[in-house]
Amino acid sequence: MRPPHHDVELVGGREKRDIIIVDHDPTWTDRFDIERTRILNALGDLALRIDHIGSTSVPGLAAKPIIDIDLSVADPEDEPAFLPDLEEAGYALRVREAGHRMLRTPELDVHLHVCAVGSDWEWRHLVFRDWLRTHPADRQRYEDVKRALSDREWDDMNDYADAKTEVIVDIMRRAGSALGQGRRSIAERPAAE
Repeated sequence: MRPPHHDVELVGGREKRDIIIVDHDPTWTDRFDIERTRILNALGDLALRIDHIGSTSVPGLAAKPIIDIDLSVADPEDEPAFLPDLEEAGYALRVREAGHRMLRTPELDVHLHVCAVGSDWEWRHLVFRDWLRTHPADRQRYEDVKRALSDREWDDMNDYADAKTEVIVDIMRRAGSALGQGRRSIAERPAAE
């Protein structure tokens, strides 16, 4: 969930990939737990939060079978502090942009988003996840958009992600309004998932 109008470095360039949406799989939580342990073993205390985010973290929501994980660190711009250890653990850098890095597994079934603890990146990921978990109409609306978009040809998965921006922005507008001053409480909540 990237902010609009951003400079992004796609390590390795653009990639054509099919977008396949499948029904929710309860074992996605187990897969997150495995990856969480892998990240903790690689980084230890440098991992300030590790959260299961994205569609695979929302029960009942159809998704690409790719586990999205939010890893909060002190400073995502300080790549030497975390990147070598994550690469040694088997993750490869794919996206570099201000305040955010995305790594993935060689199997392309895990996307590891690295951001700063307490950042807007972290907040948006958690709010969107939590909103979809508790608002069935928005969850269904988001699923419908994803399924419709998955029927199209995409030159790069990031183009598919960008095409979801309108519905995400609308959902986040309402979620942010409903939360009001709740931003701090979400960001300070322990990383349970």
